[in-house]
Amino acid sequence: MKLYFSLILLLFITTVNAQTQYPKNYFSNPLKIPVVLSGTFGELRSNHFHSGIDIKTQGKEGIPIYAPADGYVSRIKVQQYGFGKALYITHPNGYTTVYAHLMSFEPKIQKYVKDIQYKKENYSTGNLFLSSDKFPVKKGQLVGYTGDTGSSGGPHLHYEIRDTKTENIINPMHFGLTAHDDTPPTIQKLMAYPLSDDARINNSSIESIISFKNNKNGNYVAEKITASGTIGFGISVFDRLNGALNKNGIYSLEMKVNGKRVYYHDVETFSFAESKYINLLIDYKHYKKYKNRLQKTHKVTANRLSLYEELINNGKIHIEENANYNIEIIAKDFDNNTSKIIIPVQGVKTNLVFKEKDTTNYKITAAEFNKFHQKNVTVAFPKNTFYTDCFIDFKVENGTAKIHEPTIPLDKRYTLTFETSFLTEDQKQHVYIANVTNPKYPRYTSTKKKIDKVYTTTKVLGNYALRFDTKKPTIQLYNFSDNQWISKNKTLKVKIKDDETGIKNYRATINGQWILMELNHKKGILTYDFSDKKLEGSKHLFKIVVSDNVGNTETVSATFFKKVN
Repeated sequence: MKLYFSLILLLFITTVNAQTQYPKNYFSNPLKIPVVLSGTFGELRSNHFHSGIDIKTQGKEGIPIYAPADGYVSRIKVQQYGFGKALYITHPNGYTTVYAHLMSFEPKIQKYVKDIQYKKENYSTGNLFLSSDKFPVKKGQLVGYTGDTGSSGGPHLHYEIRDTKTENIINPMHFGLTAHDDTPPTIQKLMAYPLSDDARINNSSIESIISFKNNKNGNYVAEKITASGTIGFGISVFDRLNGALNKNGIYSLEMKVNGKRVYYHDVETFSFAESKYINLLIDYKHYKKYKNRLQKTHKVTANRLSLYEELINNGKIHIEENANYNIEIIAKDFDNNTSKIIIPVQGVKTNLVFKEKDTTNYKITAAEFNKFHQKNVTVAFPKNTFYTDCFIDFKVENGTAKIHEPTIPLDKRYTLTFETSFLTEDQKQHVYIANVTNPKYPRYTSTKKKIDKVYTTTKVLGNYALRFDTKKPTIQLYNFSDNQWISKNKTLKVKIKDDETGIKNYRATINGQWILMELNHKKGILTYDFSDKKLEGSKHLFKIVVSDNVGNTETVSATFFKKVN
């Protein structure tokens, strides 16, 4: 009996030790306001999982951010898009906390960053890696202010916790940060997939939307389906937290077949390198067509995500004739609020008519380099651009290169080249490659030029064509006018815009000296802070030069008057 209990105890200790134990009381809330989230960790985003939590800042910028524990500022980065103004604090317990989309840093750090920007004469700093003695911080010390910089959809704090050594990102909620949530996830859509050539769902060889009823309290029941062969499922699901209407991501997804777990994944932690495989977790084709993300409860071979646990047959279900199955798909949020959909399945005799396979003249062998040419267009796919072997459509009609549909996820960029020997020299100067999959809204793609050729690299299939941009960007003086006294102004603002290929760069000076102008790219407004430099005299010449992505350039100069402080 003693041996039996010893074995049970050993098994319990081993199980507990196998799970990562995170310090619950080490990090405090970096904001002294209630935690209300607009984004959860691991949410499904475009081509990536959300790498942190988004803490609402009551619709305001400028809320103080405090170090949640002792440490030092180990990294700073300022960029126009992405994280915008970001700060990284390394802590002695082996973790690094990250703060993104900031309005500004703490004054000493802000001065350090601005000195570098003025030295480089560039808004973007790149990564600034700092030694532990440069900016040490104590728990509760001010480090910055919340904002809306970079690719932010509104004022908030993007907050991350990473393993310092591996850079893997970990759900901050595991460290004791709490947000009230007593609502189970909402299941929106259920899809069933035939996964083998002989598979049928309700006598169909194509994926099928399955109807279901919501019986409240997170319980759903689907209509009974008939099936044969190997099948799989996918659901569209979101979660809402208290105090916010945002549709957030769930924490875990599980599937049981007749009570036995065959599929499970959760978003405890992941690496940046694997985040791109989100396009294999979801039904990518469905997402591209309908802008709705279905999470599959089966894993494809090329998927290298580490989120999965205890998969049986990778979540694929083999249906036997005349057998009955009770499928349960269970979605949970971080607080363990649970929604469950039950799907009754009856096995039937397989339909012997096999599915037709897509075939075209353009076969992709994923493990090989693939290159195709038509008329004046060449597409070149490096090895393993595609996750699996497949056939794609490729044709050139009326100058438009049609490279399949944008419904296949790619692992790498491919190169698309247009010959331009037939263009005039003026046309060559203004030509670029546009994505014209939506002909009403052509989108500039980063275009490089060689003699008699232009090319781009992209991870998006679809339609592409040559376009020409001959219009200069526009510049508008925003909070002052030429020859105006602006002694009371704390800032100098101009509005810039380019409707076709977009702004590539800008350079502004006062009296011939470079000044730091910060672009709010959502509003197109550039702002200079007069506290950056002390002006001499009262008359000053402001000059700005703005270029778009094909080199069209506009210049505006204006004189202003300002009393010496």
